[in-house]
Amino acid sequence: MVNVLLLATEASAEKGFGLNLDLLDTNLINLGILIAVLLYFAPGFIGKILSERRATIEQAIKEAEQRQQEAATALAEQQQNLTQAQAEAEKILALAETRAQEVKQRIELQAEQDIERMKTAANQEMDSEKDKAIAQLRSILASKALAKVESQLQETLDENAQQQLIDSSIGRLGGQL
Repeated sequence: MVNVLLLATEASAEKGFGLNLDLLDTNLINLGILIAVLLYFAPGFIGKILSERRATIEQAIKEAEQRQQEAATALAEQQQNLTQAQAEAEKILALAETRAQEVKQRIELQAEQDIERMKTAANQEMDSEKDKAIAQLRSILASKALAKVESQLQETLDENAQQQLIDSSIGRLGGQL
């Protein structure tokens, strides 16, 4: 309606009814008419679309806030889990160090016992070898001494002296039995 009035006023200024060919004026007039028609005939339709859009946006905002709260809760839980895992890792590390010390002490003690046992065995073996060597030396000395005495006796004793020695030895043995 405003458009018609504008056209009429412009036409009367130029002496007659005519069209305004200026694009800017015409577009502004057409836009105004379109907005007026939409506001008059379609407030329910546009209002419905806008209210649906508003409800959709509000729902999306609520869902985003809810997801943010869930994410914050999940983050807090994960941080707590991380803290617990770190504490558990420290506990396991301390336990491993304690066990390593215990194993080290046991190994050192076992090594000391093995060394002591080896020393004892070596000393016993040395004593045994010493006793064997002494016995062997005695045996050798005794056999050499007997051989020397025997050779001296054979040189100094003649047959009669040997016979008397044998008879006296037999007599002594017979007397003892």
